[in-house]
Amino acid sequence: MNIEQVLTTKVKEAVRDLYEVELPTVEFQPTRKDFEGDITVVIFPMLRYVKSNPEKIGTAIGEHLIKVVTQVDQFNVIKGFLNITVSDEYYLETFKDIRSIEHFGIREKEENGAVMVEYSSPNTNKPLHLGHIRNNLLGYSVAQILKASGKKVYKTQIINDRGIHICKSMLAWKLFGDGETPASSGLKGDKLVGNYYVAFDKAYKEEVNQLVSEGKNREEALQEAPLLKEAQEMLRKWEAGDAEVVSLWKRMNAWVYEGFKDTYTNLGVDFDTLYYESNTYLLGKDVVEDGLQRGVFFRKDDGSVWIDLTDEGLDEKIVLRSDGTAVYMTQDIGTAIQRVRDFPDINGMVYTVGNEQDYHFKVLFLILKKLGYSWAAHLYHLSYGMVDLPSGKMKSREGTVVDADDLITEMTQTAANISAELGKLDAYSEEEKGALYKTIGLGALKYYILKVDPKKRILFDPEESVDFQGNTGPFIQYTYARIQSILRKAPEIVESKSTKKQNVPLHLKEKELIKQLLVFPDTISQAAAQYSPALIANYTYDLVKEFNSFYQQVSILGEENTEIRTFRVLLSAKVAEVIKTAFSLLGIQVPERM
Repeated sequence: MNIEQVLTTKVKEAVRDLYEVELPTVEFQPTRKDFEGDITVVIFPMLRYVKSNPEKIGTAIGEHLIKVVTQVDQFNVIKGFLNITVSDEYYLETFKDIRSIEHFGIREKEENGAVMVEYSSPNTNKPLHLGHIRNNLLGYSVAQILKASGKKVYKTQIINDRGIHICKSMLAWKLFGDGETPASSGLKGDKLVGNYYVAFDKAYKEEVNQLVSEGKNREEALQEAPLLKEAQEMLRKWEAGDAEVVSLWKRMNAWVYEGFKDTYTNLGVDFDTLYYESNTYLLGKDVVEDGLQRGVFFRKDDGSVWIDLTDEGLDEKIVLRSDGTAVYMTQDIGTAIQRVRDFPDINGMVYTVGNEQDYHFKVLFLILKKLGYSWAAHLYHLSYGMVDLPSGKMKSREGTVVDADDLITEMTQTAANISAELGKLDAYSEEEKGALYKTIGLGALKYYILKVDPKKRILFDPEESVDFQGNTGPFIQYTYARIQSILRKAPEIVESKSTKKQNVPLHLKEKELIKQLLVFPDTISQAAAQYSPALIANYTYDLVKEFNSFYQQVSILGEENTEIRTFRVLLSAKVAEVIKTAFSLLGIQVPERM
């Protein structure tokens, strides 16, 4: 039982004995840095049940706790806050317990229920870009955090491998490609196909401008440009199973998949299962028919099928066009149901999709609830803001996106440049430097993006992210490497089982470090409940700040008292382990040397 649980029981007992009142809950918060104490009982909520002065109530409860709770050393009351100082013995005993836990903070897997986390979900007409990076990092990290909280997790993506945008790249390659392949061009397949998407847009605009110059208005020109009509005809042929078109589609998509695979490997993300829109775009039509019979949907005079969500503060939403073809909502309904058929233990799904789709997912989740699926109550849209660069907004069709591979390379080079300026790696071989630069660069990129609440828009500055000071990935990585350097100098202590520290009071900085370590399991639980890697990132930064303050104010290896030296080395080792675990939840590696 942790100290908060002990105090909850004893505070309730004190209020019952002193005031003959049963408190439903007890509110705690960490004691403010400018007050003495470790944990604070907030008195104000009790005033609904106890009619007395807050300071008198706090003092009476504090005096009761001193008598009955051995872990409480002393207390003070400031206005409506009861600040409690917890004994060194409690923290020493607690540290001994957490040191014995191999993967501290990680919960055992629950037996019932699984969560499917969807992320990435790119189009096969262009390479991954900076926006995809935030999507992938968020989705992968949330999956890792959910696993750490005890959930069984399936990581998935739906690859958007069909539609008019795909046909545009295919048509441009057919018209302008002259048989070019990734092998003949030396380009990654996704980049090659993306170039033809840009080429289509350029040629299409020229045709539109030509039609406008001939007297068409712009709206007409946009619809009547020959290239667009050819692309639309190609899509019709694909849907009809035309052998030549399908063959080209398979060939070019294969190039893209190979390119995506390399990017995912470099980014350090993966998937357990894949869905393809070419297999799912017809799903959901049977569900709509069933929903019509049950009165969930209704048919309009033109034959289209809709759902009325106005009672829920939303609009009417179309789910089948008048010609019987599906819309994206239909497909998403069918795909969600299909996933549960494929993985019957799923009782929740997380969709990692930008905030421009907020309304779509409100409607999707509500429709699935109205259709009667119990798991629909556990659907979550992991909505996130855009990522901007100082140079401005990205546009795929114009070829002005920030390519994911290029950004990873740039981050590695930025890490190399800054490390060279600081002279940190002079003793390393070129191979060691290259591996470390990539670890630092990727760590900087991932941490910079994940430390921000997902809902917030980000202005990403590569150089700022690789700063070795402040709330950055490299600063945390450097602290981890610093601890490893300490541990390498005391291998006999690291391997020992001792945590003795008798008759010597805890240094304030030792106690603060233990308190920060103890927060880790709850931080994982909160991050899982809120689907927020930012909580893990910022917890890790706080832990590292606390360690560096400890490192600067106490002697570790130079401490003459053997028990204190041993304790401090073991405390440092546990801090390093938690940093490594926390960063693994963010998909970030930590270097042993730096």
